[in-house]
Amino acid sequence: MTAPLSKLEAHLQADIADIIAELPDRQHGQLIQQILETLVRMIGREADRLDWKILSHALLDMEQGFQIFYPYRHIRKITLFGSARTPATQPDYQMAMEFARRLADQGFMVMTGAGAGIMQAGNEGAGPERSFGLNIQLPFEQGANPVMAADPKLIDFKYFFTRKLFFLRESDAIALFPGGFGTQDEAFESLTLIQTGKAGPMPIVLIDHPGGDYWKGWDSYIRDHLLERGLVSPDDPSLYTVTNDLDQACEAIVSFYRVFHSSRYVDGQLIIRLTSPLSGGAVDQLNVEFGDILSQGKIEAISTLAAEQGDETEHLPRLALHFNNRDFGRLHQFIQRINQLGVDCPEVEHPEHK
Repeated sequence: MTAPLSKLEAHLQADIADIIAELPDRQHGQLIQQILETLVRMIGREADRLDWKILSHALLDMEQGFQIFYPYRHIRKITLFGSARTPATQPDYQMAMEFARRLADQGFMVMTGAGAGIMQAGNEGAGPERSFGLNIQLPFEQGANPVMAADPKLIDFKYFFTRKLFFLRESDAIALFPGGFGTQDEAFESLTLIQTGKAGPMPIVLIDHPGGDYWKGWDSYIRDHLLERGLVSPDDPSLYTVTNDLDQACEAIVSFYRVFHSSRYVDGQLIIRLTSPLSGGAVDQLNVEFGDILSQGKIEAISTLAAEQGDETEHLPRLALHFNNRDFGRLHQFIQRINQLGVDCPEVEHPEHK
């Protein structure tokens, strides 16, 4: 005889039945159905307790991340990475604080790992109202810095992989100051994801203090040991900017979104959304200079596609191209060229909006 359901089980069963019945009418019903089907398949297979713990904690990490970031989804965010060991007396700390302050003054928001050093400098410079802190739970407790400790935009992640997911998912630019293994990991992972198309195009700025050579030496390593041996593409250094000038660092970010707005794939084509339309002559020039990144056809100015109707960017002008999904360094050059060719376009009043 089957045991009667508890009140909790009965409510859960009813909720699931209601969700399934509503799926055809929900905005993202098909995706929700895929998630439920995946869980059902997992329930029907053998799995260790650890497997379920990983899934449970990862989902909890993502739930709180989605919930906290959602109200700020239309504001561009800049991630600051750097050492937790940099004291406030060091020039890197002072530069990170000033850099974050300038970004916040322009309307951007700043994300850090919520720890000490460069992370605290970034949160101090931006101020708590313009800051996010993505903390990681460690055995040797990494407490949040004083700026973010009681802030509702502080997120405590169980796993590094979910934390990194949100850093890359929410970032519109990445700025790195000198740091240790963690900073190097963040630099190389960010470049890897952009180089392989797993993260969208965005500026990466590597910032030294005047007279410092941390990132200059790093860039020499890339060129002398990776580029020289053909281990990366000749255009891959276009994915980042090395500077010791905060004006140049800020300009590298703001100018990236002067005409370029965002991108997505639709039916095999890369759609580039623009803040202002390019002239026919500018589009012709792009075809001359960047035909090598196409797998077929040419770069064309298009109207909003059917798949993008109802999208929050449907009012924006667009370019469409069959990108070869290989030359991402050249794709960054392509975006920079779009911004240069849009000299007659009006200045974006709010580059921090998306």
